[in-house]
Amino acid sequence: MRIGLLGTGPWARAAHAPALDAHPGLDFVGVWGRRPEAAGELAAVHGVRAYDDVDALLADVDAVAVPLPPAVQAELAVRAARAGRHLLLDKPLATTVAQGRAVVEAVDAAGVASVVFFTTRFQPEPQAWIEEQARVGGWFTGRAQWLGAVFTSEDNPFAASPWRQEKGALWDVGPHALSVLLPVLGEPRRVTAAAYGPGDTVHLVLDHSGGASSSTTLSLTAPPAAAGAMVELRGESGVTQLPEARGDAVPALGRAVDALISAAGSKEPHPCDARFAFTVTQILSTAETLLHSGTH
Repeated sequence: MRIGLLGTGPWARAAHAPALDAHPGLDFVGVWGRRPEAAGELAAVHGVRAYDDVDALLADVDAVAVPLPPAVQAELAVRAARAGRHLLLDKPLATTVAQGRAVVEAVDAAGVASVVFFTTRFQPEPQAWIEEQARVGGWFTGRAQWLGAVFTSEDNPFAASPWRQEKGALWDVGPHALSVLLPVLGEPRRVTAAAYGPGDTVHLVLDHSGGASSSTTLSLTAPPAAAGAMVELRGESGVTQLPEARGDAVPALGRAVDALISAAGSKEPHPCDARFAFTVTQILSTAETLLHSGTH
């Protein structure tokens, strides 16, 4: 599969470009960025072509990876899908329901494969745990904490991200927590959002279709010593916690590439496709509306 990279930011440089370059099933064709000089620098590191025109890159590839801010990603994902290109996207898919729906509709209309990189879903130990808990069932309640120190650590490369500063933990780490809870407990029948604070911290309560409820705490302003992720389930079979992931993002992205290649070949949708990511976007959008309205 020939693939191009759309984006040159910290996540593209640290994870996507190395993963695409190292994957034996890919021909990493080139890089496009909103800043041509950054595209040239990243392309030179990996010995590929720098493109100054998105459509020129799309004409040369079968698929694109899009580690860009969600609003930009959604727009380019629609453009790439309409060109018949498979999509390796990042979370969140979009930060509005309209943009997320447009991506799903473009993917469906073009018949292309899509995989959205929810990191935990492509790490072997957590993914095995998620599949096992979904099989076991009988869960009464779930509790998740996804606490980052992006805005409280020194020199964090993502702290300057305008969309993270605007949208905060709800949209940045909220997708991670939901990507674990939803396949086990089912989609929510009702979403309740509690007050913000401290910082960008937000609390969600979900009533799931499987009969369980869950509570989630999300933050990018946790003290560094308090940062970390935890998911706990309690039910008929007892208490269990999401195992700690091993390894960095590059191998996990490699497995996401495997999933995209498989979905493109089989025409079978992956569980973390654009439609699943759109469900996450709908949940977060509902929570955001409730938070802003003060309705609980």
